[in-house]
Amino acid sequence: MSGMGRRDFLVRTGLTLSAALLANANPRALAGQPSPQGAFTSWADLRSQFPLSPQLIHLAAFFLASHPTPVHEAIERHRAGLDADPIGYWFEHEEKQEAMVLRAAADYLGANPTDIALTDSTTMGLGLLYGVLRLRSGQEILTTTHDHYSTETSLRLRAERTGATVRHIPLYRALKTVSRDEIVESLRKGISPATRIVAVTWVHSSTGLKLPIHEMALAIQVINRSRDEQDRIIFCVDGVHALGVEDFRVSELGCDFLIAGTHKWMFGPRGTGLVWGHPQAWPIAQPTIPTFNSQAYDLWMENKSSKDLPTSIHMTPGGFHSFEHRWALDEAFTLHQIIGKSRVTQRIYELNQQLKQGLVTIPHVTLHTPQSQDLSAGIVCFEVAGLTPRTVVEKFRQRRIIGSVTPYTTKYVRLAPSLINSPKEIEATLEEVRRLRSS
Repeated sequence: MSGMGRRDFLVRTGLTLSAALLANANPRALAGQPSPQGAFTSWADLRSQFPLSPQLIHLAAFFLASHPTPVHEAIERHRAGLDADPIGYWFEHEEKQEAMVLRAAADYLGANPTDIALTDSTTMGLGLLYGVLRLRSGQEILTTTHDHYSTETSLRLRAERTGATVRHIPLYRALKTVSRDEIVESLRKGISPATRIVAVTWVHSSTGLKLPIHEMALAIQVINRSRDEQDRIIFCVDGVHALGVEDFRVSELGCDFLIAGTHKWMFGPRGTGLVWGHPQAWPIAQPTIPTFNSQAYDLWMENKSSKDLPTSIHMTPGGFHSFEHRWALDEAFTLHQIIGKSRVTQRIYELNQQLKQGLVTIPHVTLHTPQSQDLSAGIVCFEVAGLTPRTVVEKFRQRRIIGSVTPYTTKYVRLAPSLINSPKEIEATLEEVRRLRSS
C-alpha cells in the first residue's frame, strides 16, 4: 500500500460500498459468487458436515459450536489468504466481506444491515451496550433475578462506574406454576416511573425457561404511550439461546435491542456475535471503542465528522480481529436459511419434547424446564435424586454422553438437543438416565 491511501486503494479496486449497496446487494454477488444452490437433504447429511466425534452424543453443542463444513472451509480460505499476504488480502476483502456478513445477518433477522453491530460474543455485546446507554438523573435500569453473570456483571460495573441505579425483580414465583401471563404481569408491575432500560434474557440458561418476549414488548409499548420520548422504556434482550432456535423476525419481536453470540446455536465461527438495534433506539447508545469502518475512517482522514453515520457502525469495535472467523460468519446464516428457519425450530422442539416427555416418566428425576414449548426452547434442566448435577454429568461422559451443569448458584443437569442430534440419541440418553442411581 506504499504511496496509496486507504480511500485511493478502495476506489481503484472498486471496494467502496455505499449504504445503498450494503442495504440491497446479494452477499454472494458482492463476492463474485453465484447464489447458493444447496438444498436441505436430511438431518443425517447435516450431521455429517460437523467434525464432531461420532463416538459421543453431543448434548452441550450450544456451549460453543463445532464448525460445519461451509463455515470451516470459509475460515480456512480466509486464513490462507491472510497468511500468504496479510495486508493485501485484508485490503482486498475486509470491506466486502463485512458487508456480506451484515447482509446475511440482516436477511436472517429480517432487518436492515445498518442496524447491526458486529461483536465477538454475547458478553462483549452486553458490555458494549449496557455500559453506554444514556440515562438521565433519576432514571433506572430494571433487570431480573434470573439473568446470566454477563448481564448482571455488565450492569453492576455500569452502576459502579456511573452511579446508575439497577433494580432486580423476579418474574415468577415457581417454575412448576410459571405462565406467560404471570411473567408479563410481573414485568408490568415491576416497571416504575423511573424505569428507562429493561434488560432481560430470552431463554434462561439456568432453567431452560423461555420468556414471552413479544408479549412483554407489547406490555412495555402500552406503558410507553403515556411517556415522553426521553422517558420511553428501552427493551433490551439477550437472545443468544433463541438465535438459531426460534423462528422470528426481529422487526416483529418488539424489543429495542437484541444481543447475541453467533457461535452457539447458529453454528457461526467461534468468536463472533452481534447487536441489533431498532433505528429509533440506537441514538441512546454512546460508543466507546473506535470503529474501523471505512466510511468513518475516511471522514476522519478528511477532518470531517462521522456523527451522521448509523450508530451501529460506531458500535462495531475497531482494531484487528480474527478476520478469518468474522468473515466466515455469513456461511452460518446461509446454512440456516438453506435448512429453513421453521424447519430448524420444529426439529429442535421435537427433540426437546422427546427428552422432556421421557424425563417426566422417570421416578428419580425432577424436571425443572417447563414442558410447554411456549415456555421453553432448546435447553432442558433437571435433577436426579441422590446425585449431584456434577456427578450426573460425569457419569454421562463415562457413557459417552456430553452434558453440562448450569453455572449458577442453584445447579441442575443441563442437556440441549440440537440439529446435530437424532431421536435415537435422545432415546439412548433417556435409557442411561433410567439406569442412574445414587448407589
